Amino acid sequence: MSFVETTRRGRVLEVTLNKPKVNAIDIEMSRQMGRAFAELRDDPDLWCAILTGAGEKIFSAGWDLKALNAGEMELDNWWEEDYGIGGFAGLTENWNLNKPVICALNGLAIGGGFEIALSCDLIIAGDHVEFGLPEMPLGIVPDAGALQRLPRRIPHNIAMEMFLLGRRMTSQEAAHYGLVNKVVPKGQELEAAREWADQIASSAPLAMQSVKEVQRAIECRPLQQAFAHMREGDLPTYRKMLTSEDAKEGVAAFVERRDPVFKGR
Repeated sequence: MSFVETTRRGRVLEVTLNKPKVNAIDIEMSRQMGRAFAELRDDPDLWCAILTGAGEKIFSAGWDLKALNAGEMELDNWWEEDYGIGGFAGLTENWNLNKPVICALNGLAIGGGFEIALSCDLIIAGDHVEFGLPEMPLGIVPDAGALQRLPRRIPHNIAMEMFLLGRRMTSQEAAHYGLVNKVVPKGQELEAAREWADQIASSAPLAMQSVKEVQRAIECRPLQQAFAHMREGDLPTYRKMLTSEDAKEGVAAFVERRDPVFKGR
Protein backbone atom coordinates (compact mmCIF):
# COMPACT_ATOMS: atom_id res chain seq x y z
CA MET A 1 0.00 0.00 0.00
CA SER A 2 1.32 3.41 -0.92
CA PHE A 3 1.25 6.20 1.63
CA VAL A 4 3.10 8.63 -0.63
CA GLU A 5 1.19 10.21 -3.50
CA THR A 6 3.01 11.85 -6.40
CA THR A 7 1.53 14.17 -9.00
CA ARG A 8 3.35 15.74 -11.91
CA ARG A 9 2.27 19.31 -12.62
CA GLY A 10 4.32 20.47 -15.55
CA ARG A 11 7.94 20.51 -14.42
CA VAL A 12 6.96 20.26 -10.76
CA LEU A 13 6.60 17.01 -8.80
CA GLU A 14 4.13 17.24 -5.93
CA VAL A 15 4.70 14.71 -3.15
CA THR A 16 1.93 14.24 -0.58
CA LEU A 17 2.21 12.24 2.64
CA ASN A 18 -1.07 10.41 3.18
CA LYS A 19 -0.90 7.87 5.98
CA PRO A 20 -3.71 8.04 8.54
CA LYS A 21 -3.78 9.32 11.18
CA VAL A 22 -0.64 11.44 11.62
CA ASN A 23 1.62 10.58 8.66
CA ALA A 24 3.94 8.63 10.95
CA ILE A 25 6.81 7.22 8.93
CA ASP A 26 7.92 3.61 9.11
CA ILE A 27 10.58 1.95 6.98
CA GLU A 28 8.29 1.18 4.03
CA MET A 29 6.91 4.72 3.89
CA SER A 30 10.46 6.08 4.08
CA ARG A 31 11.40 3.92 1.10
CA GLN A 32 8.37 5.18 -0.81
CA MET A 33 9.49 8.76 -0.16
CA GLY A 34 12.99 7.87 -1.30
CA ARG A 35 11.66 6.53 -4.58
CA ALA A 36 9.61 9.69 -5.11
CA PHE A 37 12.63 11.95 -4.68
CA ALA A 38 14.75 9.63 -6.82
CA GLU A 39 12.20 10.24 -9.58
CA LEU A 40 12.70 13.97 -9.10
CA ARG A 41 16.47 13.58 -9.17
CA ASP A 42 16.64 11.39 -12.26
CA ASP A 43 13.95 12.86 -14.52
CA PRO A 44 15.32 15.76 -16.60
CA ASP A 45 11.77 17.00 -17.19
CA LEU A 46 11.25 17.60 -13.45
CA TRP A 47 12.92 20.75 -12.14
CA CYS A 48 11.64 21.06 -8.57
CA ALA A 49 9.25 19.51 -6.04
CA ILE A 50 6.68 20.40 -3.42
CA LEU A 51 6.32 18.25 -0.30
CA THR A 52 3.14 18.48 1.75
CA GLY A 53 0.81 16.38 3.86
CA ALA A 54 -2.80 15.36 3.42
CA GLY A 55 -5.29 17.07 5.71
CA GLU A 56 -5.01 20.30 7.68
CA LYS A 57 -3.92 19.35 11.20
CA ILE A 58 -0.69 17.36 10.91
CA PHE A 59 2.09 17.44 8.33
CA SER A 60 3.91 14.53 9.96
CA ALA A 61 4.48 13.17 13.44
CA GLY A 62 7.81 11.72 12.32
CA TRP A 63 8.92 8.26 13.32
CA ASP A 64 6.20 5.62 13.61
CA LEU A 65 6.63 4.88 17.31
CA LYS A 66 4.10 2.04 17.16
CA ALA A 67 6.27 0.30 14.56
CA LEU A 68 9.32 0.97 16.71
CA ASN A 69 7.64 -0.44 19.80
CA ALA A 70 6.50 -3.52 17.85
CA GLY A 71 10.07 -4.27 16.83
CA GLU A 72 9.54 -3.42 13.17
CA MET A 73 12.21 -0.72 13.50
CA GLU A 74 15.38 -0.73 15.60
CA LEU A 75 16.55 2.20 17.73
CA ASP A 76 20.13 1.01 18.21
CA ASN A 77 22.15 2.13 15.17
CA TRP A 78 18.85 2.93 13.44
CA TRP A 79 20.72 4.56 10.54
CA GLU A 80 22.00 1.13 9.52
CA GLU A 81 18.46 0.09 8.60
CA ASP A 82 17.53 0.34 4.94
CA TYR A 83 15.33 3.42 5.00
CA GLY A 84 15.74 3.68 1.25
CA ILE A 85 17.24 6.31 -1.02
CA GLY A 86 18.09 9.53 0.81
CA GLY A 87 17.97 8.11 4.32
CA PHE A 88 15.04 8.64 6.67
CA ALA A 89 12.01 9.96 4.76
CA GLY A 90 13.99 10.14 1.52
CA LEU A 91 15.36 13.59 2.32
CA THR A 92 17.30 13.83 5.58
CA GLU A 93 20.49 12.42 4.01
CA ASN A 94 19.81 12.85 0.31
CA TRP A 95 23.19 14.31 -0.62
CA ASN A 96 22.75 13.81 -4.38
CA LEU A 97 19.47 15.68 -4.81
CA ASN A 98 20.33 19.01 -6.41
CA LYS A 99 16.81 20.00 -7.40
CA PRO A 100 14.95 22.39 -5.06
CA VAL A 101 12.30 21.04 -2.70
CA ILE A 102 9.65 23.34 -1.23
CA CYS A 103 7.92 22.19 1.95
CA ALA A 104 4.29 23.30 2.18
CA LEU A 105 3.56 22.78 5.86
CA ASN A 106 -0.15 22.24 6.25
CA GLY A 107 -0.07 21.22 9.90
CA LEU A 108 1.91 20.19 12.93
CA ALA A 109 5.54 19.21 12.26
CA ILE A 110 6.68 17.09 15.17
CA GLY A 111 9.87 15.12 15.75
CA GLY A 112 10.92 13.50 12.50
CA GLY A 113 8.27 15.54 10.71
CA PHE A 114 10.14 18.67 11.75
CA GLU A 115 13.39 17.06 10.60
CA ILE A 116 11.89 16.39 7.17
CA ALA A 117 10.94 20.07 6.85
CA LEU A 118 14.48 21.06 7.87
CA SER A 119 15.76 18.96 4.96
CA CYS A 120 13.86 21.06 2.42
CA ASP A 121 15.23 24.16 0.70
CA LEU A 122 12.25 26.44 1.26
CA ILE A 123 9.49 26.25 3.87
CA ILE A 124 6.03 27.78 3.59
CA ALA A 125 3.89 27.26 6.69
CA GLY A 126 0.28 27.88 7.57
CA ASP A 127 -0.32 30.39 10.36
CA HIS A 128 -1.65 27.55 12.54
CA VAL A 129 1.46 25.38 12.24
CA GLU A 130 3.66 24.52 15.20
CA PHE A 131 7.04 22.79 15.37
CA GLY A 132 8.18 20.53 18.17
CA LEU A 133 10.80 18.00 19.22
CA PRO A 134 9.19 15.80 21.90
CA GLU A 135 11.86 13.10 21.93
CA MET A 136 13.48 13.88 25.30
CA PRO A 137 10.56 12.70 27.49
CA LEU A 138 10.67 9.44 25.51
CA GLY A 139 14.33 8.91 26.35
CA ILE A 140 15.51 9.43 22.78
CA VAL A 141 16.88 12.34 20.75
CA PRO A 142 16.03 13.98 17.38
CA ASP A 143 19.09 12.67 15.56
CA ALA A 144 17.65 12.39 12.02
CA GLY A 145 18.51 16.00 11.24
CA ALA A 146 17.35 18.32 14.01
CA LEU A 147 20.47 17.97 16.17
CA GLN A 148 22.59 18.59 13.11
CA ARG A 149 20.61 21.31 11.30
CA LEU A 150 18.54 23.30 13.78
CA PRO A 151 21.42 25.01 15.68
CA ARG A 152 22.74 26.19 12.30
CA ARG A 153 19.41 27.86 11.47
CA ILE A 154 18.34 29.50 14.73
CA PRO A 155 20.16 30.77 17.86
CA HIS A 156 21.88 27.94 19.71
CA ASN A 157 20.12 28.54 23.02
CA ILE A 158 16.69 28.55 21.35
CA ALA A 159 17.51 25.24 19.68
CA MET A 160 18.63 23.83 23.04
CA GLU A 161 15.35 24.97 24.59
CA MET A 162 13.47 22.97 21.98
CA PHE A 163 15.77 19.96 22.46
CA LEU A 164 15.86 19.91 26.26
CA LEU A 165 12.46 21.29 27.23
CA GLY A 166 10.45 20.13 24.25
CA ARG A 167 8.78 23.49 23.84
CA ARG A 168 6.93 24.15 20.61
CA MET A 169 7.57 26.98 18.18
CA THR A 170 4.84 28.70 16.20
CA SER A 171 5.19 29.37 12.50
CA GLN A 172 5.34 33.10 13.25
CA GLU A 173 8.28 32.63 15.62
CA ALA A 174 9.95 30.31 13.13
CA ALA A 175 9.63 33.02 10.49
CA HIS A 176 11.14 35.54 12.91
CA TYR A 177 14.26 33.38 13.17
CA GLY A 178 14.35 32.76 9.42
CA LEU A 179 13.53 29.08 9.83
CA VAL A 180 10.36 29.51 7.77
CA ASN A 181 10.42 31.55 4.57
CA LYS A 182 6.77 32.54 4.50
CA VAL A 183 3.68 32.25 6.70
CA VAL A 184 0.29 32.11 4.96
CA PRO A 185 -3.31 31.69 6.15
CA LYS A 186 -4.37 28.13 6.91
CA GLY A 187 -5.29 26.28 3.73
CA GLN A 188 -3.20 28.44 1.41
CA GLU A 189 0.12 26.62 1.88
CA LEU A 190 -0.02 24.55 -1.30
CA GLU A 191 -1.17 27.49 -3.42
CA ALA A 192 1.74 29.61 -2.17
CA ALA A 193 4.19 26.75 -2.74
CA ARG A 194 2.92 26.30 -6.29
CA GLU A 195 3.57 29.98 -7.03
CA TRP A 196 7.18 29.60 -5.95
CA ALA A 197 7.57 26.26 -7.72
CA ASP A 198 6.30 27.76 -10.97
CA GLN A 199 8.80 30.59 -10.60
CA ILE A 200 11.62 28.08 -10.08
CA ALA A 201 10.40 25.95 -12.99
CA SER A 202 10.58 28.97 -15.29
CA SER A 203 14.25 29.55 -14.50
CA ALA A 204 17.34 27.81 -15.85
CA PRO A 205 17.38 24.41 -14.11
CA LEU A 206 21.14 23.90 -14.18
CA ALA A 207 21.65 27.24 -12.46
CA MET A 208 19.11 26.33 -9.78
CA GLN A 209 20.72 22.93 -9.25
CA SER A 210 24.19 24.48 -9.14
CA VAL A 211 23.14 26.76 -6.29
CA LYS A 212 22.11 23.76 -4.20
CA GLU A 213 25.16 21.70 -5.16
CA VAL A 214 27.61 24.49 -4.31
CA GLN A 215 25.84 25.46 -1.08
CA ARG A 216 25.91 21.88 0.17
CA ALA A 217 29.59 21.46 -0.76
CA ILE A 218 30.84 24.65 0.90
CA GLU A 219 28.63 24.68 3.99
CA CYS A 220 30.65 25.39 7.16
CA ARG A 221 33.89 25.91 5.22
CA PRO A 222 35.90 29.09 5.88
CA LEU A 223 35.25 31.75 3.25
CA GLN A 224 38.53 31.36 1.38
CA GLN A 225 38.15 27.58 1.28
CA ALA A 226 34.56 27.97 0.09
CA PHE A 227 35.70 29.99 -2.91
CA ALA A 228 38.49 27.52 -3.66
CA HIS A 229 36.23 24.48 -3.40
CA MET A 230 33.63 26.05 -5.66
CA ARG A 231 36.27 26.61 -8.34
CA GLU A 232 38.34 23.46 -7.89
CA GLY A 233 36.07 20.90 -6.24
CA ASP A 234 34.12 18.03 -7.71
CA LEU A 235 30.93 19.92 -8.59
CA PRO A 236 29.69 18.44 -11.89
CA THR A 237 26.40 20.34 -12.07
CA TYR A 238 28.12 23.67 -11.45
CA ARG A 239 30.76 22.95 -14.11
CA LYS A 240 28.07 21.86 -16.57
CA MET A 241 26.06 25.02 -15.91
CA LEU A 242 29.00 27.30 -16.75
CA THR A 243 29.18 25.96 -20.32
CA SER A 244 25.48 25.20 -20.82
CA GLU A 245 23.21 26.34 -23.63
CA ASP A 246 20.93 27.79 -20.97
CA ALA A 247 23.66 30.10 -19.68
CA LYS A 248 24.23 31.45 -23.19
CA GLU A 249 20.49 31.73 -23.77
CA GLY A 250 19.94 33.68 -20.55
CA VAL A 251 22.58 36.26 -21.42
CA ALA A 252 21.38 36.54 -25.03
CA ALA A 253 17.76 36.98 -23.93
CA PHE A 254 18.76 39.77 -21.54
CA VAL A 255 20.71 41.62 -24.23
CA GLU A 256 17.92 41.12 -26.77
CA ARG A 257 15.24 42.15 -24.27
CA ARG A 258 13.14 39.00 -24.57
CA ASP A 259 12.10 36.15 -22.32
CA PRO A 260 14.63 33.30 -22.21
CA VAL A 261 13.72 29.79 -23.33
CA PHE A 262 15.52 27.35 -21.05
CA LYS A 263 15.92 23.69 -21.99
CA GLY A 264 17.92 22.27 -19.13
CA ARG A 265 21.09 21.73 -21.10
